[in-house]
Amino acid sequence: MPNSVQILGTGQLTALSRRLRTAGGPRLRQNLARRIRRAAEPLQRDLQQRIRTQPLVSEGRKAGKRGGPSPTHRPFRQMLAGGVRTSVRQGASPGARVWMDKSRLEPDAGNVPWQIQDGRLRHPVFANRRRWATQWARPSGWWTKTIQAGTPRMQAEVARVLRDVRRDLE
Repeated sequence: MPNSVQILGTGQLTALSRRLRTAGGPRLRQNLARRIRRAAEPLQRDLQQRIRTQPLVSEGRKAGKRGGPSPTHRPFRQMLAGGVRTSVRQGASPGARVWMDKSRLEPDAGNVPWQIQDGRLRHPVFANRRRWATQWARPSGWWTKTIQAGTPRMQAEVARVLRDVRRDLE
């Protein structure tokens, strides 16, 4: 399963990038980057909303087991939503990318976003590696289905931006 979606390297985008370098100047390049980022932001917001609303069901507390508040400093789904990032590149391989940045997740989060994608999240209880809990998520494909639904819109918006910039260069 891919962990990012990218729109880059198309012939039109590469040729336009070369023309921008020679004719457009920094203002036009910054404008192009800003508009491409804006084209990718709705997909990023959709992914963040999907993970924030993803239901997780636990096994439930067993008889005689203790519970309590989570020791983490931020809510779990909010942490995952904060890891969804957008980046825009210019130069030889121009384009936009929406990806999961593991450095913005808790250090122990590991492959949690992809475990939720598959429907089963297994983790130690309060970092105690001798006690494990399982949480279930509907295998909703929060990443892949959202990417599939949002990619055509993102591609159409990038194509519109490219037409506008090409018209400005002519």
